[in-house]
Amino acid sequence: MKASLAALSAIAILVSSTSARTVFSAFKVNGIDQGHGVAVRVPTSNAPVTDISSNSIICNTGFETPVSQTVVKVPAGAQFTAEFHHTSAGYVGPDPSDPLDPTDKGPILAYMAAIPSATQTDVTGLEWFKVWQDGLTASPRQWGSDRLFINGGNATFTIPSCIPAGQYLVRAEAISLASAEQYPGAQFFMSCAQIEVTGGGNVKPATVSFPGAYTVDASLVTDVYEDESYTPPGPAVFTC
Repeated sequence: MKASLAALSAIAILVSSTSARTVFSAFKVNGIDQGHGVAVRVPTSNAPVTDISSNSIICNTGFETPVSQTVVKVPAGAQFTAEFHHTSAGYVGPDPSDPLDPTDKGPILAYMAAIPSATQTDVTGLEWFKVWQDGLTASPRQWGSDRLFINGGNATFTIPSCIPAGQYLVRAEAISLASAEQYPGAQFFMSCAQIEVTGGGNVKPATVSFPGAYTVDASLVTDVYEDESYTPPGPAVFTC
């Protein structure tokens, strides 16, 4: 069983923020595991993206090959669980830094973008909308990263029930703010999953672009140990 967050926080000063790494490498649909690396573009490294103007901020870079050509059908309104682990290999056994170092702090977010083919290589120019975020709560004082650790790397959110059927990328992301007193400092860990939404409706959400959705502001330049309140970067969460 994992040690408690309280116990692990006692060793915070001994842990470098560079160890606070994580990879989104698998997902579940309505609780059904799709398999490690299936329909996910998994980066070979758990190193962060730090440049918000880089195309690597879209779906990461340097993927394991062959990149999965699977597109998983997901009913509109389904529960989608993004699974994060410390390395690209997924869960490989007990690790005090799995799914991420518990002394790390920051938000967890999820976006979607419609795409002609979910397996196409080019992901530039897509229009993204945020479907979920987990930032900072005051009571108890916890970050989204804390809840990700408590939940064993599982971040669960709902695929909007009103969006049109079709193929999409799901971009799940953990942001480390442990070294975010200045820019660059925030560290971004994301992958993209390949899905086909079935059912749904005809509502088209307002969208943003990556790069471009994030700017150098208080969401990315902050002190996680002093924050009384916090708003994650990017647009508001889309709701039907």
